[in-house]
Amino acid sequence: MKASTGGSALLRLRKVSRTYGKRQALHPMDLDVTAGTCTALFGHNGSGKSTLLRIASGRDTPSGGQALFAGRQISEDDPEVRARVAVVGDTVACYPDLTVREHLELVTVAHAVDDAAGWIDQVLADRRLSDHADALPGALSSGQMQSLLLAAALVRPRDLLVLDEPEQRLDPDARQRLAALLVAEKESGVAVLLATHQAELAEAVADHLVALEDGRVAAQGPPADVLRQLGAGA
Repeated sequence: MKASTGGSALLRLRKVSRTYGKRQALHPMDLDVTAGTCTALFGHNGSGKSTLLRIASGRDTPSGGQALFAGRQISEDDPEVRARVAVVGDTVACYPDLTVREHLELVTVAHAVDDAAGWIDQVLADRRLSDHADALPGALSSGQMQSLLLAAALVRPRDLLVLDEPEQRLDPDARQRLAALLVAEKESGVAVLLATHQAELAEAVADHLVALEDGRVAAQGPPADVLRQLGAGA
């Protein structure tokens, strides 16, 4: 389900940096993510991937530079950002007393989704959660929890999809389905910004790969070229 777009250059970061006290988590860098493409961030823990994603989704404010979504300063308090940017984070955040289906119903109500019941059924089936629709989070496996987080992003409108290591806790079959899902998102015109440790996923779905190291861009370009340069190719 895609929200209406107002142009192709959805996300623009210019000289964006982030410091926490005396620690420079992200050095100044530029990044563009356009509609119908996927940009992947690749690097070890602490390389700056999650910091960059938080800035891109409006969940953090850069210490320097400019972060724009659809030409507007990015802020999680901006209704347009909330309406058009869907995020799959690196932590599990669920209500323990709500079922899988009730979590998705809550998202559809918040975003005024039409035909919510039918759309929820479709997303549950796509994410292999139909048999767990009435289960509480505590009864789900770690992979099923990850599928729920993905489902919550997919059941709402979005122009930009931001994902922080969505392959975590997924088995090989589920990772293949994730790759197919992200390709389908691109084909529908959604812009995808992805952080991953997995070279195979990056090469399968990304149009542009940015390798980060200690908060700096170590390499960027076509995924196969960057992964070859890093010695991380398949």
